Amino acid sequence: MIFCVFFLEAQPRITIEPKPAEKKVDISVGGDLFTSYIYPDNIKKPVLWPVITADGNEITRQFPLKNKAGERADHPHHVGIWLNYGDVNGLDFWNNSEAIPPEKADNYGTIFHETVENAESGKGKGKLTTTASWKDHKGNTLLAETSEYTFSVEGKTRIIDRTTILKAVNGIVKITDNKEGMFAIRVTRELELPSSGKVKLTDSHGNVTEVDASDDKVATGDYLSSEGITGSDVWATRAKWMKLSGVMNGENVAVVIFDHPGNAGYPTYWHARGYGLFAANTLGQNVFSKGKEQMNFKIEDGQSATFRYRLAVFSGNPSVEEIEKMAKEFGNKL
Repeated sequence: MIFCVFFLEAQPRITIEPKPAEKKVDISVGGDLFTSYIYPDNIKKPVLWPVITADGNEITRQFPLKNKAGERADHPHHVGIWLNYGDVNGLDFWNNSEAIPPEKADNYGTIFHETVENAESGKGKGKLTTTASWKDHKGNTLLAETSEYTFSVEGKTRIIDRTTILKAVNGIVKITDNKEGMFAIRVTRELELPSSGKVKLTDSHGNVTEVDASDDKVATGDYLSSEGITGSDVWATRAKWMKLSGVMNGENVAVVIFDHPGNAGYPTYWHARGYGLFAANTLGQNVFSKGKEQMNFKIEDGQSATFRYRLAVFSGNPSVEEIEKMAKEFGNKL
Protein backbone atom coordinates (compact mmCIF):
# COMPACT_ATOMS: atom_id res chain seq x y z
CA MET A 1 0.00 0.00 0.00
CA ILE A 2 2.87 2.37 0.84
CA PHE A 3 4.39 1.61 -2.58
CA CYS A 4 1.08 2.35 -4.32
CA VAL A 5 0.74 5.68 -2.56
CA PHE A 6 4.33 6.58 -3.47
CA PHE A 7 3.69 5.60 -7.09
CA LEU A 8 0.63 7.81 -7.30
CA GLU A 9 2.49 10.71 -5.71
CA ALA A 10 5.33 10.30 -8.23
CA GLN A 11 3.04 10.59 -11.25
CA PRO A 12 3.32 13.96 -13.01
CA ARG A 13 0.17 16.05 -13.18
CA ILE A 14 -1.55 16.14 -16.55
CA THR A 15 -3.26 19.49 -16.99
CA ILE A 16 -6.11 19.99 -19.47
CA GLU A 17 -6.52 23.74 -20.02
CA PRO A 18 -9.23 25.06 -22.37
CA LYS A 19 -8.36 28.34 -24.10
CA PRO A 20 -11.51 29.18 -26.08
CA ALA A 21 -10.26 32.60 -27.15
CA GLU A 22 -7.37 30.85 -28.92
CA LYS A 23 -9.58 28.00 -30.20
CA LYS A 24 -7.55 25.33 -28.45
CA VAL A 25 -7.11 23.19 -25.36
CA ASP A 26 -3.56 22.74 -24.04
CA ILE A 27 -2.52 19.38 -22.56
CA SER A 28 0.58 19.57 -20.36
CA VAL A 29 2.58 16.92 -18.50
CA GLY A 30 4.32 18.15 -15.37
CA GLY A 31 3.98 21.72 -16.61
CA ASP A 32 5.43 21.02 -20.09
CA LEU A 33 3.23 21.12 -23.17
CA PHE A 34 2.56 17.66 -24.60
CA THR A 35 -0.05 18.56 -27.22
CA SER A 36 -2.95 20.88 -27.96
CA TYR A 37 -6.43 20.13 -29.25
CA ILE A 38 -6.86 22.91 -31.81
CA TYR A 39 -9.77 23.96 -33.99
CA PRO A 40 -8.78 26.99 -36.10
CA ASP A 41 -10.98 27.93 -39.05
CA ASN A 42 -8.37 27.13 -41.69
CA ILE A 43 -7.70 23.38 -41.32
CA LYS A 44 -11.20 21.91 -41.84
CA LYS A 45 -11.18 19.62 -38.77
CA PRO A 46 -10.05 19.63 -35.12
CA VAL A 47 -6.60 18.09 -34.61
CA LEU A 48 -3.98 17.46 -31.94
CA TRP A 49 -0.95 19.63 -32.76
CA PRO A 50 1.90 19.85 -31.99
CA VAL A 51 2.83 16.57 -30.31
CA ILE A 52 5.98 16.71 -28.18
CA THR A 53 8.12 13.95 -26.65
CA ALA A 54 9.19 13.77 -23.00
CA ASP A 55 12.57 15.25 -24.03
CA GLY A 56 10.99 18.15 -25.90
CA ASN A 57 11.13 17.10 -29.56
CA GLU A 58 8.12 17.83 -31.79
CA ILE A 59 7.20 14.69 -33.73
CA THR A 60 4.49 16.36 -35.82
CA ARG A 61 5.17 18.25 -39.02
CA GLN A 62 4.96 22.06 -38.71
CA PHE A 63 3.38 22.79 -42.14
CA PRO A 64 0.85 24.24 -42.89
CA LEU A 65 0.52 26.01 -39.53
CA LYS A 66 4.20 27.02 -39.33
CA ASN A 67 7.23 26.91 -41.59
CA LYS A 68 10.33 24.87 -40.76
CA ALA A 69 13.46 24.88 -42.90
CA GLY A 70 13.86 21.66 -44.89
CA GLU A 71 10.36 20.42 -44.17
CA ARG A 72 7.90 19.26 -46.80
CA ALA A 73 5.03 21.48 -47.93
CA ASP A 74 2.91 18.77 -49.60
CA HIS A 75 -0.59 17.59 -48.61
CA PRO A 76 -1.79 20.64 -46.62
CA HIS A 77 -4.62 18.51 -45.16
CA HIS A 78 -2.07 16.43 -43.19
CA VAL A 79 -2.01 18.28 -39.85
CA GLY A 80 -1.06 16.82 -36.47
CA ILE A 81 -3.21 13.87 -35.37
CA TRP A 82 -6.70 13.63 -36.84
CA LEU A 83 -9.63 11.36 -37.67
CA ASN A 84 -11.73 11.63 -40.82
CA TYR A 85 -12.42 9.85 -44.10
CA GLY A 86 -12.29 10.21 -47.87
CA ASP A 87 -15.87 9.23 -48.79
CA VAL A 88 -18.76 10.04 -46.46
CA ASN A 89 -22.01 10.20 -48.44
CA GLY A 90 -19.84 10.99 -51.45
CA LEU A 91 -18.01 13.85 -49.72
CA ASP A 92 -14.26 13.92 -49.17
CA PHE A 93 -13.46 14.96 -45.61
CA TRP A 94 -9.88 13.65 -45.75
CA ASN A 95 -8.46 15.86 -48.50
CA ASN A 96 -10.24 19.08 -47.58
CA SER A 97 -8.05 22.11 -46.92
CA GLU A 98 -7.70 25.78 -47.80
CA ALA A 99 -5.99 24.65 -51.00
CA ILE A 100 -9.28 23.37 -52.48
CA PRO A 101 -10.53 25.84 -55.14
CA PRO A 102 -14.00 27.31 -54.50
CA GLU A 103 -15.48 25.70 -57.61
CA LYS A 104 -14.69 22.25 -56.17
CA ALA A 105 -15.77 22.92 -52.58
CA ASP A 106 -19.11 21.14 -53.01
CA ASN A 107 -17.23 17.82 -53.19
CA TYR A 108 -15.69 18.18 -49.72
CA GLY A 109 -16.86 17.99 -46.11
CA THR A 110 -15.70 19.85 -43.02
CA ILE A 111 -15.63 18.81 -39.36
CA PHE A 112 -16.56 21.71 -37.10
CA HIS A 113 -15.62 21.76 -33.42
CA GLU A 114 -18.72 22.42 -31.31
CA THR A 115 -18.04 22.13 -27.58
CA VAL A 116 -15.60 21.11 -24.88
CA GLU A 117 -17.84 18.92 -22.73
CA ASN A 118 -15.27 17.94 -20.12
CA ALA A 119 -11.70 18.90 -19.25
CA GLU A 120 -10.41 16.84 -16.34
CA SER A 121 -6.84 17.18 -15.07
CA GLY A 122 -5.18 14.67 -12.74
CA LYS A 123 -2.06 12.83 -11.61
CA GLY A 124 -0.78 10.61 -14.39
CA LYS A 125 -3.99 10.97 -16.39
CA GLY A 126 -6.24 13.63 -17.89
CA LYS A 127 -9.43 13.51 -19.93
CA LEU A 128 -10.88 15.74 -22.60
CA THR A 129 -14.33 15.26 -24.14
CA THR A 130 -15.35 17.24 -27.21
CA THR A 131 -18.20 17.38 -29.71
CA ALA A 132 -18.04 18.17 -33.40
CA SER A 133 -20.25 18.16 -36.50
CA TRP A 134 -19.41 16.60 -39.86
CA LYS A 135 -21.05 18.93 -42.40
CA ASP A 136 -21.41 19.27 -46.15
CA HIS A 137 -20.57 22.47 -48.03
CA LYS A 138 -24.08 23.83 -47.45
CA GLY A 139 -23.83 23.39 -43.68
CA ASN A 140 -26.01 20.30 -43.37
CA THR A 141 -24.84 17.96 -40.59
CA LEU A 142 -24.27 14.32 -41.56
CA LEU A 143 -22.61 13.07 -38.37
CA ALA A 144 -22.59 14.27 -34.78
CA GLU A 145 -19.26 13.38 -33.21
CA THR A 146 -18.41 12.89 -29.55
CA SER A 147 -14.74 12.19 -28.84
CA GLU A 148 -13.10 11.33 -25.54
CA TYR A 149 -9.34 11.72 -25.30
CA THR A 150 -7.49 10.14 -22.40
CA PHE A 151 -3.92 11.36 -21.93
CA SER A 152 -1.70 9.24 -19.68
CA VAL A 153 1.93 8.73 -18.73
CA GLU A 154 4.07 5.64 -18.22
CA GLY A 155 7.58 6.79 -17.35
CA LYS A 156 8.80 8.77 -20.38
CA THR A 157 6.01 7.43 -22.57
CA ARG A 158 3.07 9.68 -23.45
CA ILE A 159 -0.17 7.92 -24.40
CA ILE A 160 -3.27 9.21 -26.21
CA ASP A 161 -6.41 7.06 -26.24
CA ARG A 162 -9.18 8.33 -28.49
CA THR A 163 -12.74 7.01 -28.44
CA THR A 164 -14.98 8.57 -31.10
CA ILE A 165 -18.72 8.03 -31.43
CA LEU A 166 -20.24 9.03 -34.77
CA LYS A 167 -24.04 9.37 -34.89
CA ALA A 168 -26.02 9.73 -38.13
CA VAL A 169 -28.37 12.66 -37.54
CA ASN A 170 -29.78 13.47 -40.97
CA GLY A 171 -30.46 10.16 -42.70
CA ILE A 172 -28.28 7.15 -43.40
CA VAL A 173 -24.55 7.84 -43.68
CA LYS A 174 -22.59 5.71 -46.13
CA ILE A 175 -18.85 5.53 -45.51
CA THR A 176 -17.79 4.02 -48.81
CA ASP A 177 -14.57 2.01 -49.13
CA ASN A 178 -11.78 4.52 -49.78
CA LYS A 179 -7.99 4.68 -49.60
CA GLU A 180 -7.99 7.95 -47.65
CA GLY A 181 -8.55 7.30 -43.93
CA MET A 182 -8.92 7.18 -41.02
CA PHE A 183 -6.87 7.78 -37.81
CA ALA A 184 -3.61 9.46 -38.72
CA ILE A 185 -0.55 11.49 -37.82
CA ARG A 186 1.77 13.45 -40.12
CA VAL A 187 5.28 13.28 -38.70
CA THR A 188 8.28 15.54 -38.89
CA ARG A 189 11.12 15.14 -41.39
CA GLU A 190 13.37 13.20 -39.01
CA LEU A 191 10.82 10.37 -38.76
CA GLU A 192 10.37 9.96 -42.51
CA LEU A 193 11.93 6.88 -44.13
CA PRO A 194 15.15 7.46 -46.09
CA SER A 195 14.53 7.10 -49.84
CA SER A 196 15.76 8.14 -53.26
CA GLY A 197 14.04 9.39 -56.38
CA LYS A 198 10.53 10.79 -56.60
CA VAL A 199 7.16 9.21 -55.82
CA LYS A 200 3.88 10.13 -57.51
CA LEU A 201 0.86 9.73 -55.24
CA THR A 202 -2.72 9.70 -56.49
CA ASP A 203 -5.68 10.58 -54.26
CA SER A 204 -9.21 9.21 -54.60
CA HIS A 205 -10.09 11.98 -57.10
CA GLY A 206 -7.21 11.08 -59.41
CA ASN A 207 -5.15 14.13 -58.40
CA VAL A 208 -1.42 13.44 -58.50
CA THR A 209 1.12 14.83 -56.02
CA GLU A 210 4.83 14.30 -56.64
CA VAL A 211 6.82 13.78 -53.44
CA ASP A 212 10.59 14.26 -53.31
CA ALA A 213 12.97 11.71 -51.86
CA SER A 214 14.08 11.73 -48.21
CA ASP A 215 17.76 11.41 -49.09
CA ASP A 216 19.07 14.51 -47.27
CA LYS A 217 20.44 12.44 -44.34
CA VAL A 218 17.82 13.95 -42.00
CA ALA A 219 15.26 11.15 -42.35
CA THR A 220 15.93 8.28 -39.92
CA GLY A 221 12.54 6.56 -39.69
CA ASP A 222 11.60 2.90 -40.05
CA TYR A 223 8.31 1.03 -39.68
CA LEU A 224 7.70 -2.25 -37.89
CA SER A 225 4.29 -3.94 -37.87
CA SER A 226 2.84 -6.46 -35.43
CA GLU A 227 3.28 -9.01 -38.23
CA GLY A 228 7.04 -8.39 -38.46
CA ILE A 229 6.95 -6.37 -41.71
CA THR A 230 9.35 -3.43 -41.93
CA GLY A 231 10.07 -0.31 -43.96
CA SER A 232 7.84 0.87 -46.79
CA ASP A 233 6.54 -2.70 -47.25
CA VAL A 234 4.06 -2.09 -44.41
CA TRP A 235 1.81 -0.05 -46.71
CA ALA A 236 -1.40 -1.93 -47.61
CA THR A 237 -0.81 -4.67 -45.03
CA ARG A 238 -2.97 -5.59 -42.05
CA ALA A 239 -1.63 -5.34 -38.51
CA LYS A 240 -2.83 -4.87 -34.94
CA TRP A 241 -0.26 -2.16 -34.34
CA MET A 242 2.46 -0.28 -36.17
CA LYS A 243 5.65 1.32 -34.87
CA LEU A 244 7.50 4.19 -36.52
CA SER A 245 10.89 4.82 -34.91
CA GLY A 246 13.78 7.17 -35.55
CA VAL A 247 16.17 9.69 -33.99
CA MET A 248 15.52 13.37 -33.29
CA ASN A 249 18.30 15.58 -31.94
CA GLY A 250 19.97 12.56 -30.40
CA GLU A 251 16.74 11.27 -28.82
CA ASN A 252 15.48 7.82 -29.82
CA VAL A 253 11.80 8.30 -30.61
CA ALA A 254 9.02 5.84 -31.45
CA VAL A 255 5.38 6.43 -32.36
CA VAL A 256 3.09 3.41 -32.10
CA ILE A 257 -0.52 3.35 -33.28
CA PHE A 258 -2.79 0.59 -31.99
CA ASP A 259 -6.01 -0.60 -33.61
CA HIS A 260 -8.74 -1.81 -31.23
CA PRO A 261 -10.37 -5.25 -31.56
CA GLY A 262 -13.78 -3.59 -31.32
CA ASN A 263 -13.24 -1.53 -34.48
CA ALA A 264 -14.85 -2.60 -37.74
CA GLY A 265 -12.28 -4.14 -40.08
CA TYR A 266 -9.86 -5.17 -37.30
CA PRO A 267 -6.98 -5.67 -37.78
CA THR A 268 -6.76 -2.50 -39.82
CA TYR A 269 -5.02 -1.93 -43.13
CA TRP A 270 -2.22 0.63 -42.87
CA HIS A 271 -2.01 3.71 -45.07
CA ALA A 272 1.55 4.28 -43.82
CA ARG A 273 3.91 6.09 -46.17
CA GLY A 274 7.63 6.79 -46.07
CA TYR A 275 7.20 10.54 -46.59
CA GLY A 276 5.55 11.08 -43.20
CA LEU A 277 1.89 10.05 -43.42
CA PHE A 278 1.17 7.36 -40.81
CA ALA A 279 -2.46 6.22 -40.84
CA ALA A 280 -4.65 3.31 -39.79
CA ASN A 281 -7.42 2.96 -42.38
CA THR A 282 -10.01 0.97 -40.48
CA LEU A 283 -12.73 1.14 -43.13
CA GLY A 284 -10.74 0.96 -46.38
CA GLN A 285 -9.93 -2.40 -47.95
CA ASN A 286 -10.40 -2.35 -51.73
CA VAL A 287 -7.22 -0.53 -52.79
CA PHE A 288 -5.06 -2.21 -50.15
CA SER A 289 -6.23 -5.73 -51.07
CA LYS A 290 -6.06 -5.03 -54.83
CA GLY A 291 -9.79 -5.56 -55.15
CA LYS A 292 -10.01 -8.82 -53.20
CA GLU A 293 -11.81 -7.22 -50.22
CA GLN A 294 -14.25 -4.38 -49.81
CA MET A 295 -15.95 -2.67 -46.88
CA ASN A 296 -18.79 -0.23 -47.48
CA PHE A 297 -19.62 0.80 -43.95
CA LYS A 298 -22.84 2.59 -43.09
CA ILE A 299 -24.55 4.13 -40.09
CA GLU A 300 -28.34 4.06 -40.11
CA ASP A 301 -30.26 7.24 -39.33
CA GLY A 302 -30.25 7.83 -35.57
CA GLN A 303 -27.68 5.09 -34.96
CA SER A 304 -24.05 5.37 -33.87
CA ALA A 305 -20.70 3.71 -34.54
CA THR A 306 -17.73 3.75 -32.15
CA PHE A 307 -14.03 3.80 -33.05
CA ARG A 308 -11.11 3.45 -30.63
CA TYR A 309 -7.42 4.09 -31.21
CA ARG A 310 -4.28 4.49 -29.14
CA LEU A 311 -1.18 6.47 -30.09
CA ALA A 312 1.86 6.15 -27.85
CA VAL A 313 4.88 8.45 -28.04
CA PHE A 314 8.01 6.78 -26.67
CA SER A 315 11.21 8.53 -25.67
CA GLY A 316 13.21 5.43 -26.52
CA ASN A 317 12.69 2.43 -28.78
CA PRO A 318 10.27 -0.09 -27.22
CA SER A 319 10.65 -3.82 -27.79
CA VAL A 320 7.98 -5.94 -29.46
CA GLU A 321 7.24 -7.45 -26.05
CA GLU A 322 6.59 -4.01 -24.55
CA ILE A 323 4.32 -3.04 -27.42
CA GLU A 324 2.42 -6.32 -27.28
CA LYS A 325 1.82 -5.80 -23.57
CA MET A 326 0.43 -2.34 -24.25
CA ALA A 327 -1.69 -3.66 -27.12
CA LYS A 328 -3.23 -6.31 -24.87
CA GLU A 329 -4.00 -3.74 -22.19
CA PHE A 330 -5.60 -1.39 -24.72
CA GLY A 331 -7.56 -4.22 -26.35
CA ASN A 332 -9.19 -5.05 -23.02
CA LYS A 333 -10.58 -1.51 -22.74
CA LEU A 334 -14.21 -1.02 -23.75
